[in-house]
Amino acid sequence: MIEWLFLLLPVAAASGWWLARRGVDRPRRSGCAAPDPAYFRGLNYLLDEQPDKAIDVFIQLAEVDRETVETPLALGSLFRRRGEVERAIRIHQSLVARTDLDREQRAHALYELGQDYMRAGLLDRAERLFGELVELRLHRRRALEALRDIYQQEKDWSRCLEVAEELRSLTGVALDNEIAHYHCELAEEALRTGDAAGAGAHLQAAEAADDRCVRATMLLARIVLARGEADAAVGLYERAAGQGPEFLPEILPDLLTAYQAAGRDDLRGPLGRLYEIQPSPSLVLALADAIERHEGEDAAVAFLTRHLSGHADLDCLERLIEFGQRRPGQDAGARAAYQAVLGVVRHLRERQSEYQCEHCGFSARHLHWQCPSCKQWGRIKPVSAHPLPRATVCPPGPKMA
Repeated sequence: MIEWLFLLLPVAAASGWWLARRGVDRPRRSGCAAPDPAYFRGLNYLLDEQPDKAIDVFIQLAEVDRETVETPLALGSLFRRRGEVERAIRIHQSLVARTDLDREQRAHALYELGQDYMRAGLLDRAERLFGELVELRLHRRRALEALRDIYQQEKDWSRCLEVAEELRSLTGVALDNEIAHYHCELAEEALRTGDAAGAGAHLQAAEAADDRCVRATMLLARIVLARGEADAAVGLYERAAGQGPEFLPEILPDLLTAYQAAGRDDLRGPLGRLYEIQPSPSLVLALADAIERHEGEDAAVAFLTRHLSGHADLDCLERLIEFGQRRPGQDAGARAAYQAVLGVVRHLRERQSEYQCEHCGFSARHLHWQCPSCKQWGRIKPVSAHPLPRATVCPPGPKMA
């Protein structure tokens, strides 16, 4: 019953507007115009949890009086939000089928029915309705945004580009980030079919749309590295790291491959410079490996200790414990203590999200360029180690006698 009371609030508001309008339109009639009893009968059906009977009543009311269109529109929208899509479709289909609505009322009903179809997964039907609204130039912006959503679900990136360009010309709102990612999606499709030239053309278009697009630079570096141009690939990967330092964990494996292909052995310098930009856990481990290789284990331990004094980094803590575990001359108690601490750290690491959307907070185990939750592009990023607050040094107390 409580759910239906909440459902009725917007319906009552729309209906109150309708009743007030009828009173304004007929000010000179003697007495007050009584509302149609069928209206209250429909409300009673809702309160009695008989929504199908209520739908019949409100549809009949709308057929009698065009001014009651707002009530079934509101009711249908609320059914859709509650997940009762079939009921919403029934209401909105009845409105679309009417011939006495004005252009704006019919367009509103078309849009709502398109939303119903999208919620039901009937994307082809929804696409036709939103396309009709675009042609009618009614609710055009909302219809284009809905079409873009449909094409994204269908992974039809070429049509996404068309709609994005139309939206940009209509609204003046820059969609550079989205357009760049659509071109990157098309570039990846081209790479899967072996069309390196087509992929390169799309990546150039992506960079033209958004010169800060990390994804486009990473893909271009992959193409260049596959051609055997290791030094050029290194330059591109380092450029990508500058464009989006927070993506360093994603860039690093390919960058290390490019360094190796270019014959670079001592990586302390280049990795150290990247560490100053963004001390991500995977980069810290790679730098620790480079330090151990050229300076020894003690230097690597010292570096990890300094890093952990300022960052809550479980990956690096695990590596530091592993170094300690390998130290010779430990008794059984020390080995057991190291093993126990290492088990706790690994358990905490397994529970830790590796990627998170900075827009909606969605957590993931691998990178999605488009967030599955909020549908934003480029907002899911690797989770970085949190910096530790500076330790407060307490003044020494009085000397004890």
